Amino acid sequence: MVGENLIYADNAATTRISDRAFKKMLPFLREQYGNASSQYSFGVKAKREIEQARKNVANAIGAEPSEIIFTSGGSEANSWVIRSILETYHKEQIHIITSAIEHHSVLNVCRAIERSGIEVTFLPVDYTGRVSVDDVLAAIKPHTKFITIMLANNEIGTIQPIAEISRLLKDKEILFHTDAVQAVGHIPVDVKALNVDYLTASAHKFYGAKGTGVLYRRSGLELPPLIFGGQQEHGVRAGTENVAGIIAAGCAIEESVEEMAERTNILRAMVEKTVKGIKDKIPLVRINGDSENQLPGMINLSFDNVPGESLMHLIDLKGVCVSTSSACNSGRDEPSHVLLALGLSEQQAKSAIRISYGKYNNIDEVDDVVMAVCDSYHKIVMNR
Repeated sequence: MVGENLIYADNAATTRISDRAFKKMLPFLREQYGNASSQYSFGVKAKREIEQARKNVANAIGAEPSEIIFTSGGSEANSWVIRSILETYHKEQIHIITSAIEHHSVLNVCRAIERSGIEVTFLPVDYTGRVSVDDVLAAIKPHTKFITIMLANNEIGTIQPIAEISRLLKDKEILFHTDAVQAVGHIPVDVKALNVDYLTASAHKFYGAKGTGVLYRRSGLELPPLIFGGQQEHGVRAGTENVAGIIAAGCAIEESVEEMAERTNILRAMVEKTVKGIKDKIPLVRINGDSENQLPGMINLSFDNVPGESLMHLIDLKGVCVSTSSACNSGRDEPSHVLLALGLSEQQAKSAIRISYGKYNNIDEVDDVVMAVCDSYHKIVMNR
């Protein structure tokens, strides 16, 4: 809940910073604003808090603190890791494997390097949005250097078989990255169990502040510097740290892990009630994604012959915030590449909306969300 008359149900786009994280970061914006690279006590305090946040993030995903690098967000981290492959293997033939439903921060950098002559395979997904492990295996070539498959999709919430894919690569010299921006803080994530070389996350998706991202780099792997300069972030990302944002991220991720089990049960109950309520009033609604391997709190629905953009705006007028696609692609009159990859028609893809609940929603709001969606749908149908 945002205000007395507004229900925020677009937590996959961004989350409200948690009260605990906000309280933790606030002093570092004004009273304790020292530069973490300064050697006097005012700066040392900031450095100490950054390193504690690094430990919190590492503990949350089963990593070592030395394996955590803070960035400005998930998109920066994704782009950095993928582009680093060009420098790491600049003297060799390179083949990269990814999926057709990745976030645009992965897809667009893959397309960019493909235009430069690098070979890229974009794997299909099934009707639930799952990548086939067999397809990954079949796509591997002698010169495959890198695979990037997201842990959970940002539009439909489908969770990918990352651990199974990584087992295929056990005896192969192929680096494996997963974009875990939508997953970290919402489902259990352990880099050792997933057996990935790189993992990326973003604080504003798990109740931290915007402007702080996380890059996990497995110990022993080289990573060309993103920004040259000082020795911040292990010497690979120079520049004065976003102290307050990093501290908020460390606090928020610790809190998210603590609350995860209880929150998951609540979110799943909210999703079940929402789906049932909408289906009762609109029987032909289509639920997109994988009900068996799904992020808690996320629902993607398609409505026959009803434009999702129009539906979203009518729902907004009723005081409920939902979205039609990824926030990074909103405002563009194009069908979702994710939904098209599932086999939906262009019309079906354009008729979709995404509802994503979070910790500041409650089950009492579901009836209002259902009413807003169904009333808006029927208004469009009646006025056609």
